[in-house]
Amino acid sequence: MSRKPKKGYFVRGVFVAEGSELDLAYKRELKGTDTASKTDLKRESDERQQLGEDLLTLRADLGQRLLDQGHLNDKLMDAVVEAKRITNFEGRRRQMQFIGKLMRKLEDEDIEAIREALRAQHSGSAKETLALHQAEQWRDRLLQSDDAVAEWMAAYPATDSQQLRAMVRQARKDNTADKTTESQGLAPRQGRSYREIFQLVKQTLQQAEDAHE
Repeated sequence: MSRKPKKGYFVRGVFVAEGSELDLAYKRELKGTDTASKTDLKRESDERQQLGEDLLTLRADLGQRLLDQGHLNDKLMDAVVEAKRITNFEGRRRQMQFIGKLMRKLEDEDIEAIREALRAQHSGSAKETLALHQAEQWRDRLLQSDDAVAEWMAAYPATDSQQLRAMVRQARKDNTADKTTESQGLAPRQGRSYREIFQLVKQTLQQAEDAHE
């Protein structure tokens, strides 16, 4: 896959890529001193080091996508895999320094692609958590009220109403038994129907979400 054009600008007809030695030289010239430039370079180095550590948490499919797109290279991917394997503190520290060194060699576009992949992963995790909460809320409402059952059927008419109502009746019966058990000082155990309702609700909500995408 072809790489995206490098970010940069032209000075007297010469293209200057962002992050290049020439770019840094121009920035030092504009700032008047090397001190600010060294500070900027240190901050960028630290950011890339942290991003390298974040790579260890990236899902395998997202990592493979970055590799296929040319934003990651085999050497960096192998270093990340090795870092996950190392349990010795000092060995892992040295490995992370090596990863940071490799990260500093990446182009700006590669760094942004990695950030985007990490954001996508975080967004996906948040979305999954929200979906679970919604399923739990619907399950609890269905157990508490027949009106909620009717509301669910109106929203999701493809649901087998007879099956759903049977599961709700059984779950309510199990819930009554659980309260008796709890009053005796024993830990309550949710019955099969309770779990089945959750799975049905979760699957139906997911199918509805997929249909809208």
